Amino acid sequence: MTSTGPRESSTFYQAADGSELPLLLFEPGDGAQPRAGIIVFHGGALREGSADGLAAHCRKLASAGIFAVSAGYRLLGRGASSIGDCVADVRRAVEQFGRLAASRGLDAPQLASGGSSAGGHLALVAAMAAPDGPAATPEPGVAAVAAFNPAGLDLGSMDPDARRRLEDRVGLAPGRLTDYSLIELVRPGNLPVLIHHGTRDGIEPIDQVRRFRDAMERAGNACTLYEYEDAEHGFHYPGEDTAHFDAVMDATVRFLLDQLAVD
Repeated sequence: MTSTGPRESSTFYQAADGSELPLLLFEPGDGAQPRAGIIVFHGGALREGSADGLAAHCRKLASAGIFAVSAGYRLLGRGASSIGDCVADVRRAVEQFGRLAASRGLDAPQLASGGSSAGGHLALVAAMAAPDGPAATPEPGVAAVAAFNPAGLDLGSMDPDARRRLEDRVGLAPGRLTDYSLIELVRPGNLPVLIHHGTRDGIEPIDQVRRFRDAMERAGNACTLYEYEDAEHGFHYPGEDTAHFDAVMDATVRFLLDQLAVD
């Protein structure tokens, strides 16, 4: 990665309910032309977190020549009545990101989405599922997805009581949870996906991530899974030990530039 510091700014996009939500922009320093772009969404179980949560990740990406944007979205109990509202905001944010990227010389084939935990799940749902239902063709506005310990990969594997409790928590009618189970959205032609996940993740067990990866590969899709031995949920954030953070970000840069970079 280069040592040039990124340029930082902020703007807003209009959420599905008309409110304004933040977009934090991180761009390569010295006015350099970005080689690819990504918009990321924070974690927090759809009830907590903010765009600031992935600022460190975006700075790393921008320092490597990538236009990186961290977006907020309405949270449950704070503007969103269901996970569907969160996904609707993510779609709006991706649309605005596409316009911002175009003004910087990047088109959809050079763009990705992604995020951490619940945010990674939202990005994947938006990229894999069409707003009008399974019979429609998704128009994600991006060409790849990079997720850090995403949630919701195989919701159908939960026992019925746990599924119903989760449906209550995320504002869904009975039987609707599997509409947001990523493994149920796997189809031939899904976008390439990168996943970073710890083998001791207690929120989203690694076995579920592996099942999703295997389903993607059986459908003929590219899905790269990096496993981090004994790492728990949220292992990818910077802290006193930055080894995981650096490894995650270096691999993410390689993935984005390999998949998307302008020649």
